[in-house]
Parts: sequence; C-alpha cells; structure tokens
Amino acid sequence: MLGSLLVLLLPIAFIPLLGYAIAATRAAQGERSQGPAPLRLTARLFVDGFWTAIVLIIVTAPFAVALYPLAGAIYVPVSDRSLAAPYAYIAATFLLALPWGLVLLLLMPHATSRFAATGRPSDLFNVPKTLNAVARDFPSWNVAAAAIVTGWVLGIACIGLLCVGILPGVFYAILVSAHASATLQTPVTASPNIPSG
Repeated sequence: MLGSLLVLLLPIAFIPLLGYAIAATRAAQGERSQGPAPLRLTARLFVDGFWTAIVLIIVTAPFAVALYPLAGAIYVPVSDRSLAAPYAYIAATFLLALPWGLVLLLLMPHATSRFAATGRPSDLFNVPKTLNAVARDFPSWNVAAAAIVTGWVLGIACIGLLCVGILPGVFYAILVSAHASATLQTPVTASPNIPSG
C-alpha cells in the first residue's frame, strides 16, 4: 500500500521510490526466498534514491534537450493550426521514447545491480564497466531487459488499466525491474558502506 502511495506522489516521492527500487534489488541479490524488500523510509533509502535520480537525470537530459528542436522540425498537417504544436510535441516524444528507453535498458540494469551490491555511487556512473558487462554476458542482459520491458508492459497495461489500478501496476513493474537487475550481479549477504538506518 505504501508503495502505491509513493507512486501516486511521484513528483515529490521520486527519490524514495528510486531508493526502494535499489533496496528491492539488494534484497533480491541476497536471500531470494524472502520476497520483496519491506518499504521503510530510512536514510539509506533516500541516499540510494538521490544517486539513482542523478543518473536518470543525466541519461534523460540529452533527450529532453532534443525534444524542442525535434518538435519544431516536425510538420503535422492538421486542419486546426492550434493543434499543430501539441501534435508535433507528441510525435517528437514518441520518436525520442524508443532511443531513450534503449539507453536506459542498456545502462541501468547492470549499474543498478552493482550499486545495490556495493553501495558505491560510482558504480552507477561507470559506463565503460556497464558496457563491458553487457558485452561479456549479453544473453543474461538480454533476458533481464526482456523481463523489465515485460514487467512495465504488464504493470501499466494489464494491471494498471484493466485490473487494480495504475499505482499498484507501476509498483509491480518496479519490483520486476529490481529482480531482473539483481540477476546480473553475484548474490551478496550484506551491503557495505552505507548504514541501514
């Protein structure tokens, strides 16, 4: 229930929600039979969420910057000229969504998994290490990426729209992403560096 509330309050709960994704990844790396990590608002949750948010902002920034010029370059033939600009922005958003999603899928699962295991923010920013890990074990990354995409599709489309609401659906997708990312790292029994409380 608390997870769905964080999704509802996403604009102000972005950091703790990302911190929980790291905690869920860490829990999946450790004792897999325990289920999802409990959601506790701790200092570590906020620190982990902060560093993950910084990485997501850095990865997203080039696509956000490209949105305006791309929308300006798109001509949408509509009879009502007042709708031309909104339609151009929608088209530009859809054109940028695929490469943005692919970059996130390429970089974030391994980086998230390493960060959850070590607690070192530098592991989130080590792009060469991430790309080497993907190249070294492409089949594992491919399966994890497929699970993440499937989790988000099911979370938003099936669970979010057809069954129990969008908020539990997004939270479900976060859990699936965390577990898929956890498969890319050797299991850990304890996470160093950052105190748990």
